[in-house]
Amino acid sequence: MSVVRLLVLGAVRRRGRAHGYQVRSDLESWGAHEWAGLKPGSIYHALRQMTAQGLLRADEEAPSTAGGPPRTDYELTEAGEAGYLRLLRGALARADQRLDMLSAGLGLMDDLPRAEAVELLRQRVRALEEWRSRVRRDWSPGEDAEAWGAVGEVLGMWVHTAESGAEWTRGLIERLERGAYVMAGERR
Repeated sequence: MSVVRLLVLGAVRRRGRAHGYQVRSDLESWGAHEWAGLKPGSIYHALRQMTAQGLLRADEEAPSTAGGPPRTDYELTEAGEAGYLRLLRGALARADQRLDMLSAGLGLMDDLPRAEAVELLRQRVRALEEWRSRVRRDWSPGEDAEAWGAVGEVLGMWVHTAESGAEWTRGLIERLERGAYVMAGERR
């Protein structure tokens, strides 16, 4: 999954119709250039690529009166909407996401109905618990933890990551169930 694709589709969707500079500005205001490593070139490349793939519709406008180049406005197609929601759902539900993809999913989760977001996050918790169980089944350091060497540190980090990720996600689920955030279909 591509974090750039998810973020660009999400930014265009939230505006309904946007030109490249608006998408870039929105993503920078979200700090995505820091936590997702987004570069302006990757945003514009993604806009062109997803237009060619039929996920976005592009309309070129006349050059600005100030003498600038023509501007292209983008909006999601039906395929773009479906692709965006697929990426968003995967970002929330999967345990093996990179932190930037999970962060993008969390930042856009209010595009989903509350019940759906909660269920996707519950899937994430289950996946994290299953991952922890698989690691613990194959790795039980017991009294001779040092016999595992540095690899034992990696496995220990995996267990800790799974446990802390599941704990944090359970807390988010509780906050959502108590009504945190305005979700899709709710009054803003």
